[in-house]
Amino acid sequence: MTMHHAGEVIADRYEVVRFIGQGGMQEVYEAQDNILIRRVALKCPKTISANRRFARSAATAAKINHANVAKTLDYIPDTAHPFLIEEVVDGCDLSEFMKEHVPTLDPYSCAQVIHRLAKGLAASHHAGVVHRDIKPSNIMVVGGAAFTDVKITDFGIAKMAEVELDHAVNGGEEALTQSATALGALPYMAPEMIESFTDAGRAADVWSLGAMAFELLTSKKPFGAGYRAVPLIQAAVMPTLPRDQAPKAQFAALTNQIYDIIRTCLSRDPSVRPTADGLVTQCEALCYSDARRQYGFVDSFNHRDDGFIRTDSGGSVFFHQNSVPYGRVEIGQRVWFSRHHGAPRDRAFPVVRAR
Repeated sequence: MTMHHAGEVIADRYEVVRFIGQGGMQEVYEAQDNILIRRVALKCPKTISANRRFARSAATAAKINHANVAKTLDYIPDTAHPFLIEEVVDGCDLSEFMKEHVPTLDPYSCAQVIHRLAKGLAASHHAGVVHRDIKPSNIMVVGGAAFTDVKITDFGIAKMAEVELDHAVNGGEEALTQSATALGALPYMAPEMIESFTDAGRAADVWSLGAMAFELLTSKKPFGAGYRAVPLIQAAVMPTLPRDQAPKAQFAALTNQIYDIIRTCLSRDPSVRPTADGLVTQCEALCYSDARRQYGFVDSFNHRDDGFIRTDSGGSVFFHQNSVPYGRVEIGQRVWFSRHHGAPRDRAFPVVRAR
């Protein structure tokens, strides 16, 4: 049962529209700002202990102003449950996107995500703010299928979770498995976070981004999940790219460049990792398209390797199996792709299997 309901008005200003979802620390609602007439995300802590940290969390998050960070707009302290008002993002989080829509990103979209998140991290680090909980569920995908942008969210909530995460990671397997927040964060934690969560600095965010990028590229967490991941993270032995996901020739160079970036992010020594600014510089050397995406189904083939995709919006586009980074797609396969103008037909590139 949720704490608030549609039609409820908070602080004589924010009218709850609907419940969006919840995490270990908070509930999230879409609300209408009745003064500025705009939609916002309304977040409230689920526990009294979280309440005490909410004001500091709001102040922390409000320091950051960047296109790739969800903006903190307001804080309401004078209620039984305080509220954080944040920019509402039309879309879903990256974890949901990978589970429900596209299991593995192509190198182009992976490069786009890394580049833009690196910019958001750089802005936060310049503001003196460390997130400490970078993971797919804290990344919002803007535009749905179009995949137009990504935004880091929950800077404030991550600050609130510090005590729980520190206790869970250092309290042994039982404490860890009892904390959904910690289990979700662990696969992306830097070694120094496991040793002392609250002492981890900016380099820990860079590690987390690298760990997440490996998963986006391969659909596998670099060191696994659960308590067994702890010694692997502490050893920091860089995993290799899966053999069954060796990219085709035209994707190989970009894939290898991304892997090299991931490898530097996952260095055991925090001082060896690039800064967020350095990561932005590395990403600026990547050559990738950020053309909008859409969905469709493989409709037919003219020959063995070229055919047509029937788009969800109507019409069809030409594609070639070499435009699929890994493996092949078959008739009836749902796909995610970018559409480029061509004659006599537009062309889809790259083409990725969708769920």
